[in-house]
Amino acid sequence: MFEKSFITDCEGPLTLNDNAFELAANFIENGGKLFKILSLYDDYLVDIVKKENYKAGNTLKLILPFFIAENLKNDDLIDFSQKHIYSVEDSKFLLTYLQKVMNTYIVSTSYGQYIEAISNYMNLPFKNTFYTKVNLDNITPTVQEINKINEFKQLILENPKDYDLFDDIFFSRITKMDIYEKIKNVEVVGGQGKKLAIDQIIERDNIDKDEIFYIGDSITDVEPLDFACINNGISVSFNGNEYPLKVAEIAIVSPSAVATAVIANIYVNYDKNKVMEFIKGYNNLNDYEKLFDDYNVDGEIKNRFFSFFNSGKYPLIEIINESNFDEILKASKEMRNNIRGKDIGGLG
Repeated sequence: MFEKSFITDCEGPLTLNDNAFELAANFIENGGKLFKILSLYDDYLVDIVKKENYKAGNTLKLILPFFIAENLKNDDLIDFSQKHIYSVEDSKFLLTYLQKVMNTYIVSTSYGQYIEAISNYMNLPFKNTFYTKVNLDNITPTVQEINKINEFKQLILENPKDYDLFDDIFFSRITKMDIYEKIKNVEVVGGQGKKLAIDQIIERDNIDKDEIFYIGDSITDVEPLDFACINNGISVSFNGNEYPLKVAEIAIVSPSAVATAVIANIYVNYDKNKVMEFIKGYNNLNDYEKLFDDYNVDGEIKNRFFSFFNSGKYPLIEIINESNFDEILKASKEMRNNIRGKDIGGLG
């Protein structure tokens, strides 16, 4: 065990995917549109209603009846996930380096079938991942249930902002269906679920609360980022939307995960204070190579950083405050949409 733990969301900091959205778009007619509507509804329940016992990222549970209506099974999720991995530049390099110096984990809202594919692709032990557990193999809907779910789908597509209708569908009508018995206990690892995963990691690694580095990009990362921040750990928004930027201390806007490796390397060698000093120097000095030497940045990380950003247009790495928030948010959303596409970049 190492003295510090690196904990990352998967989709965003490591991959360009939104696996559940892609599954919906591939297997369900008008599934991409349906997923985006449900994602906004999910944000509404978390951010506006603040629904009791409801977790950010529950879109992955809301979409399940529509996967079931298509008779999807675990092998469908596994096969699709394995064939559709799109990684952030240098993310595999990042995890390879990190596993040599820190306890390294993925904590993701994504389905376990996708995270297992990612852990194999990134050469990270699957036991070092947390994810939403879903088993579709034990669910066989009746014809009547399939027809009813398809009716619900059409109603949602035709009334994309009728959240009273959605409340009735998801919390009254679907809960009375037989298939609900198979999905009601699915625990989505988002928001508070991710924070609970961090609690387990801290206990497993026998580290203090201020010895974690958490990085995320969306509404599902708010609770773990806030936890890292208030406990004097490292909290980073990577190409994040407004949700993580409101609670993280550090923003990285970059097409490459090597920028994350720089910050992680300094944290490993020193402490949080040195990380913050480095970022201030990064934004006030012109001689970046000397700065990297002064902080003893690992040679391979340094070479990869300057090789990737050889045009001189270096990534944004800043401490977030009120005066720069809007500028960072604009840059972060632009990068998010540029490298992940507007469909995925626009999801909460």
